[in-house]
Amino acid sequence: MKRLTSAGAVAIVAAAGLAAGFTGTTAGAAARTAPLPASGFDQPAAVQAEQALTARTAAALGLAGGEQLKVRDVVKDADGTEFVRYDRTYNGLKVVGGDLIVKRNGESIGQVKYNYGAKAVGVATKPTLSQSAALAKGAQAAKFKATGNKGTLVVFVTPSKPVLAYEVVTTGVKADQTPSVLHSFIDAKSGAVLAQDDEIKTGTGNSMYSGQVSIGTSGSYSLTDPSRGGNYTTDLNGSTSGNGTTFTDPDDTWGDGTASNRQTAGVDAHYGAQLTWDYYKNVHGRNGIFNNGQGARSRVHYGNAYVNAFWDGSQMTYGDGSGNTHPLTSIDVAGHEMSHGVTEATANLNYSGDAGGLNESTSDIFGTLVEFNANNSSDVGDYLIGEKININGNGTPLRYMDKPSKDGASKDCWTTSTGGLDPHYSSGPLNHWFYLASEGTGTKTINGVTYTSTSCTGSTFSGVTRDVVGKVWYRTLSTKLSSGSTYKDAREGAITSAKELYGNDSAECKGIQAAFDAITVPAGAAACGGTTEPPTGDNLLQNPGFESGSASWTGTSGVITNSTSKPARTGSYKAWLQGNGRTTTENIGQSVAIPATATAASLSFWIRIDTAETTTSTVYDTLKVQIVDGSTTTTLATYSNLNKNTTYTQKTFNVAAYKGKTVTVKFVGAEDSSLQTSFVVDDTSLVAGS
Repeated sequence: MKRLTSAGAVAIVAAAGLAAGFTGTTAGAAARTAPLPASGFDQPAAVQAEQALTARTAAALGLAGGEQLKVRDVVKDADGTEFVRYDRTYNGLKVVGGDLIVKRNGESIGQVKYNYGAKAVGVATKPTLSQSAALAKGAQAAKFKATGNKGTLVVFVTPSKPVLAYEVVTTGVKADQTPSVLHSFIDAKSGAVLAQDDEIKTGTGNSMYSGQVSIGTSGSYSLTDPSRGGNYTTDLNGSTSGNGTTFTDPDDTWGDGTASNRQTAGVDAHYGAQLTWDYYKNVHGRNGIFNNGQGARSRVHYGNAYVNAFWDGSQMTYGDGSGNTHPLTSIDVAGHEMSHGVTEATANLNYSGDAGGLNESTSDIFGTLVEFNANNSSDVGDYLIGEKININGNGTPLRYMDKPSKDGASKDCWTTSTGGLDPHYSSGPLNHWFYLASEGTGTKTINGVTYTSTSCTGSTFSGVTRDVVGKVWYRTLSTKLSSGSTYKDAREGAITSAKELYGNDSAECKGIQAAFDAITVPAGAAACGGTTEPPTGDNLLQNPGFESGSASWTGTSGVITNSTSKPARTGSYKAWLQGNGRTTTENIGQSVAIPATATAASLSFWIRIDTAETTTSTVYDTLKVQIVDGSTTTTLATYSNLNKNTTYTQKTFNVAAYKGKTVTVKFVGAEDSSLQTSFVVDDTSLVAGS
């Protein structure tokens, strides 16, 4: 649950995890996975299926008696690899900070990551402190008049060990109209306050910020969008409680672009929710905030002159700003708030320590990506946060991603003291990383805004584009991070994700790594470069580097060539698909038997993509990498003109699911009516280990 906060220098704040100071550590080396979500993946069904197997999984992990797992999320790659995220209970008590991620393929568990390395969470469950004493401590810790106060025993995982504690939840409303649901964790023996976390953190329509826009409404002309899970927008009319009244209109023309028209803020909030839904769906394959196809409510006109916005676990809420004239409903703010929900549903990053900064920055990153993806001429994409809402009253933005310290409080570089800062400011290094990884160092003008960004170490390098960085960070958030992750965990997870998506020695991986170097996050085990990590063994593919021409390969004549127009990675021959500049399809393939005795199997190849297409957002030409198993064709990955990279990059996929079968490895290209894209493949391999 998140919001914007207004106190001096106002800052958009993030979602809540449950506790402070946890860290995650990675167990083992990550195997290769496919870069795309599985087609047609039903996340709710996958959660239900995995939940039915939790007892078996707990036994396989060797968890102690009394521990039970609850599935929170499942991410599935096209090759069948799953990342299953679990919460835990111990003897019926919730384990706060006991989350873990299991990487598996079928019933084979390849990697387990425990939050802060805490595999064992057993504690004595008889408290010394009374519940009434714990409740009094929780109420005392709340700096507002409490309207509710309740507590229950939990196991609370600290950085050093699990502790029996009371989780005291105190509710009320702060002096600035912000609601509060404060969780205080009280040691059940000593009475010490271990940590605190507030669930709510400062953090065709005519819109105020985005011009005239097309929005999804229902047939009865209400601000309800059935095409996006039923997203809908309500008017609180100055109230600070309740659901509000859903906006309706007699002619489906909404607002007039001014703050005095109550519908205007509704249009902006509804449009922002629409854009955010579309971004996650179209770019990451995510079906709504919780990936279950369900929409969410946006509430506008909260309170009186309320200079904040927040996410409370199920809905977005927006104030009207100072003097009720600047509703906090711009595109990047809407994307920011909804992204808190995505963080809550995935890594559930805490709102303290390094994790708090990662949480806050994640919403800044995706709010920025939503704004760029919207391509709205009235609110163009930029690396400024909240530049439209004038929250500081002087026309300046809330945050600057190219140089976070320009706001007077955020940090540009990571240090060991970063985690002790307010999450508004500890988010600075990751925001800086995102800009540097996307755009590189130096001065650059984008959509009329000039940025100058420097490395904390004095290094200079080019960016790998924000689209690449967004995909890497989403994968990191959804498959690598847990509630107490640190900046070091973020570096490890992002480099590993880049290797999985783009290859060990890819320019993308090196750019991600260089940007973490540039914000002074120390190097860990994960690093770019070198060879891939397939199982050892002989290459099952014949003529894998095409040096014998088309021998052992079938498909479109002329694709395998020694033409000097496109370079081979090694030797003289390669497979050159498309590059015709007209509507055509081409393919090559080879049948291969994967031994039933294989314990692992890995398909890898090197690819080079150049294109005459100039778009940075539209797919025109594609190359699909497929496995054909009888009558079933599975696409492992799709590359397009948007993936332009004129240096060879290695891609690797886990194909162990096909052991004991004879399958066809296939590359299929398709080109539209004009402007060529060339997909050049070389040095293929399929290696099985036993």
